[in-house]
Amino acid sequence: MQTYLDFEKPISDLEGKIHELKKLASEDESIDTSEEITRLEARVREATREVYAKLGAWEKTQVARHPQRPHFIDYSTRLFTDFTPLAGDRNFGEDAAIQAGLARFNGMPVAIIGQEKGHDTKTRLKHNFGSPRPEGYRKAIRVMEMAGRFGLPVITLVDTAGAYPGVGAEERGQAEAIARSTEMCLALKVPMVSVVIGEGGSGGAIAIATGNRVYMLEHAIYSVISPEGAASILWRDSTRAREAATNMKITADDLKALGIIDDIIPEPIGGAHREPDTVIAATGKVIASALEDLGQLSGDELRSARRQKFLDIGRNL
Repeated sequence: MQTYLDFEKPISDLEGKIHELKKLASEDESIDTSEEITRLEARVREATREVYAKLGAWEKTQVARHPQRPHFIDYSTRLFTDFTPLAGDRNFGEDAAIQAGLARFNGMPVAIIGQEKGHDTKTRLKHNFGSPRPEGYRKAIRVMEMAGRFGLPVITLVDTAGAYPGVGAEERGQAEAIARSTEMCLALKVPMVSVVIGEGGSGGAIAIATGNRVYMLEHAIYSVISPEGAASILWRDSTRAREAATNMKITADDLKALGIIDDIIPEPIGGAHREPDTVIAATGKVIASALEDLGQLSGDELRSARRQKFLDIGRNL
């Protein structure tokens, strides 16, 4: 069943009518509703174009969090072959919020890392809603070290509201784990490509997104804190999240203009959740192009360019 966001009411109303007409036609074959259904489907396409053409930062935040938006597992299944997930940080335990391992991308051996949110109650609990604990980042460090040792490009898919803020995570060194993961990204002498496919929340995102190329899907967001968190801190009122989102410059267009990301991957009209195969294929093409370009550089050049890329952010503002 399709999940509709608040601003999608014009679309949901029309698609509701289409559903009723199809149900009516299935119950009584003497009733021909095909012409009316065709007309309504055209109106749905037009309404979807109109709604998505004027999305603000808060609406894009909702799209980035859409429960039916494709997650890491969807990308890993369609883009990679021979994926072998690796578990545990060799210190404390396993953290399913971060998925990492070795795979082949267009026949090329690579290391892949990403946050997985889950798609139903059971899997969301298993993956802690995509909010990693320290052991998740230490697992990512372990996989990146392995990639560096064997000369494997690193591909990361970012989708997290942020690192898990629980007491246990803090006791086990959450900040230190994030810092070391970020440091490891900067130290790699292999190509690293990062894509924000949903939410890119705070240090929980940057810890695996400090790549040579950083891309965002059109309706993804990338921020130092969630709009709700920013509103709570600034105004002590989380209901002002819309206002916070607008002022924080968290959309792909904003971040491209600021030089935080390298480019934007377009989404189908209506968002990635409406045509997941299309957006996943487009993401694969962008990653392939980036790896081809980066493959021309030596290890020292890759590391130097990556470090300089992040040092340069903000200098021209």
